[in-house]
Order: sequence, then structure tokens, then C-alpha cells
Amino acid sequence: METRELRYFVAVAEELHFGRAAQRLGIAQPPLSRAIRQLERRLGVALLERTSRTVALTEAGHVLLREARAALEAVEAAARRTRRAAAPVPGIVLVTKAGASAELLAKLLDAYAAEPDAVPVDVQLCGIGEQERLLRDGRADVALLHLPYDSPAGFDTEVLSVESQVAVLPAGHPLTIRPSLRMAEVIDLPDLPLPRWPEADGSYPPGRGPEAKDNSQLYQLIALGRACAILPESARTHLRRDLVAVPLDDAPTVTTLIAWPAHSHSRAVADLVRAATRI
Repeated sequence: METRELRYFVAVAEELHFGRAAQRLGIAQPPLSRAIRQLERRLGVALLERTSRTVALTEAGHVLLREARAALEAVEAAARRTRRAAAPVPGIVLVTKAGASAELLAKLLDAYAAEPDAVPVDVQLCGIGEQERLLRDGRADVALLHLPYDSPAGFDTEVLSVESQVAVLPAGHPLTIRPSLRMAEVIDLPDLPLPRWPEADGSYPPGRGPEAKDNSQLYQLIALGRACAILPESARTHLRRDLVAVPLDDAPTVTTLIAWPAHSHSRAVADLVRAATRI
């Protein structure tokens, strides 16, 4: 299969309409239809169910859509990394969630900077759950991921830290005088719902909690008495004075990983990972 055919199929599979897919691709509809039929003949399976009014994916079509997206992302990631490797000044792009693992990140960068062959590290701060996508699509060389919230599937990883979690509440809330809490007590708070974070497509899941995009917005919502949060213990160092962290007895631990593409042969990435594991 050619990448052109995969792009054509993904457009049709996502639009479920040949006319809109052709417009999106900037081509005429007849050659698009011929390309999809040729792809089906080559694979020996029907990818789409067509009627005069509708287009739907077959089971095989659903499988190819998932695999085609991954393949096209891998091709684009390879192109991005290749262009970056040819840059006049070599460097590494490290991506991490804004407000997370700040102390650990500072130690990591200092340790790597002491390496004799260290190259510049461009630290990019992202929103909740975006590190994984940026690493997969080639816009980052290394990422800090946090289990159980991020998926390390397909990456090489090293564990950097394991920490407990705390409930973050507005100062003055009755529960802040307790030495510790349990997860059920925090999740079921009627006056302080947990926030809703955006999905990969930018939409928010249903729920009663307020929408939050980053930690700064989250802390403001908590201070206003509109939400509470469950965060790693290290979040204590960045809390405002109007927020209080209370230990959670039964919360799962958060594991911080340094992750990089499994096929990476970058010496700079290897040096950065070694510096990270030493701290």
C-alpha cells in the first residue's frame, strides 16, 4: 500500500462521504473513488459499504482506519525527526505536562547540561495528556509520562520516580483539618466536584465538574470553591496559599517515566536518559 492510498482512505473513512473527502484532499471525486476500489481489490476485502445515500465502514475498514492512522503518523514523525536532525544546531525537544514534575525536570536538565556532549534541550510545556501524542507524531524526542494517566505503549521507558497522591482543596474547607482522606470521600464531595479534562479531540466528557485546561486554571477553580483535585504529592511545592493538600490513604501511586521512541538511535537522547536515571 502507498501512503497516498492510505491518506485517501482515511479521508473517506473520516468523512463517510466521497464528495467531502475529495474536497478535503483537493482532488476530483472520480479518481478518489477509483483509488479506493483499487485498494479494496489489492487487499481482497470490502472496506466500505456504499449505498446511493450513505457510506459506512465495514469491520475490515475499521481495522484499516486504525492502522492507517498509525502508519501515516509514523511517516510524518519520521519526516519531522529527519528535518530536525539536519538542523544547523542539533538539539532535543523534551515535552512535559505544564506544572508536573517541575523539581525533577530541573534536576534532569542540570544533570544533562553537565554532560560533555550535551546539546540544547527545548522544553515544551503541554496540556493534560498531550505528551504522548507529541512524542508519537515526531514533534518531541523525549517525554515525561505519568502512569496510570498516560500510555507508554510503543515507547522505551525508564522509571524516574514513584509518589503518592493528595487531595487539593480550598483553604478553610472542613476536610482540610483531617490528617488524611480516602478516595471515596473526595470523589463524592457534593460541593467540590472533580474537574473535567479535554479529550484528545478537544471535547470534554460529560459530568458535573467544571472544565479545566491546565493546572493554573484548575488551581483558580479550587480556590474559588468550584472544584477539588487529586494530584501527585509533588504538586504541594507549587500550591498557592489559598489551597491545601491532604494525603490520600488509598490513592494509586503515580509513576513518572522518561519515554522515547523505541527505534531511536539518537546519542543525545541516550545521554539525556542516562542523566535522568542517575538523578
